[in-house]
Amino acid sequence: MSHQFINAIRDARWGEQVIKILLVEDDTDVRDLTAYVLRRERFVVVEASDGAQALRRWKTDRPDLVLLDLGLPGADGFEVIRRIRAEEETPILVMTGRKDAQDVLRAFNLGTDDFVPKPCEFRELTARIRAILRRAQAKVETGEPSVQIDGLRLDPEAYEVTWRDECVRLTPTEFRILYLLITNAGHVVPASRLYTYVWGSEGADANALRSHISHLRRKLEVGGEAPGAISSIPAVGYIFRRASEPAAPGSAALVAATRAVAPQEAGSAA
Repeated sequence: MSHQFINAIRDARWGEQVIKILLVEDDTDVRDLTAYVLRRERFVVVEASDGAQALRRWKTDRPDLVLLDLGLPGADGFEVIRRIRAEEETPILVMTGRKDAQDVLRAFNLGTDDFVPKPCEFRELTARIRAILRRAQAKVETGEPSVQIDGLRLDPEAYEVTWRDECVRLTPTEFRILYLLITNAGHVVPASRLYTYVWGSEGADANALRSHISHLRRKLEVGGEAPGAISSIPAVGYIFRRASEPAAPGSAALVAATRAVAPQEAGSAA
């Protein structure tokens, strides 16, 4: 996450409303109404009506959060997510009328932080936006320490991850999931604890968690070798086992089985 966003959070705590949202929506009526609601909530709103304009505004205005529709003319929302994630970890909240679960999962796999369907209740929308901002603020206030194990380093101040001196680009949501798993390496982290730590009191969808876990596994495989394995424990949660950690009895089969089903995880039960 950018230092600009962290500084904005600090300023907001002192009563200066400086949180900037890039609203990307091709429907004029929906865009106007959503912008009105957000401005009423004292957010600074910049607008875009298509993917190309969204990317231009993102580069020039440097928003603290992107509120993004998927069905855009020209470069669609998926391309916008992909292009943003190729450069930075700006928080992205998808707001779309698409009902296909695969579209939602694709958005999560590309790196969106949260999702709200259209038509949406504006109180829910603003609550989700504030939840993303609160998570960043909580991270700043708690001052979580950097973590380094076996060549893997996580810096919560800058939301940076390096593995064998190579930068691994993660979304803020992916970073928090990995941070909790790494700081509890070798121990099972219940899914309920992940929901609370990552998404706050609002909770989260189990499919979203599985999708983020699957994405993390792929991103950590730098040069075909990962620092460890993230394994699911059915009906319980997840565990990170360091590559250097001796396998517990029967764990090799469990890790192999969970990794084998990783591509299908997003559509299966925990």
